[in-house]
Amino acid sequence: MHSVIRSGRLAAQKGFTLVELLIVAIILAVLAAIVIPQFSSSTADAKESALDADLNVMRSAIELYRAQHGGKYPGATVSSGLTCTTGTAGTAAVNTSASLTDQLTKYSNAAGATCTGADTQTPYGPYLRKGIPAEPITGSTAIAVSNAGVPLAPAAATGGWAYDTVTGQIVMNSNVNDSKNAAFSTH
Repeated sequence: MHSVIRSGRLAAQKGFTLVELLIVAIILAVLAAIVIPQFSSSTADAKESALDADLNVMRSAIELYRAQHGGKYPGATVSSGLTCTTGTAGTAAVNTSASLTDQLTKYSNAAGATCTGADTQTPYGPYLRKGIPAEPITGSTAIAVSNAGVPLAPAAATGGWAYDTVTGQIVMNSNVNDSKNAAFSTH
């Protein structure tokens, strides 16, 4: 479009010049470069907070189980041995992820034998109604169970959970460091 002369002056054209548009685009790019890393670190923080929350819930459930089962931690005894009047009996052997899962997520008697349904012979539990959660950093549901009775210190970045049936300790099964440079297994 051409400018029109009105009363001896050029009428100003409306719109932005290419230079002005480039300046705006550069400003938006700089702002995006500043903001995007903030969102990615908040995602890591959220996952670490979820890890801490899941560990707190599981540790509380493990301690409650221990208090109600004569000082035995879940997984330290078999979850089988009952003839259930309601539901299905547990079938897991000692020191397995299945016995840990059965004893935390099903109804149990004082010896640790489990059923999916509640009745007079299974007055305890379940301690985790929605099951053992997936570990939030890698999403793994694997549980490495040991009965060594020593503090757990994972040697690899396996993911999932590591649990000891003698001490009741449960940690994330990873030696990778979190955003604060501490091993995930120390949460």
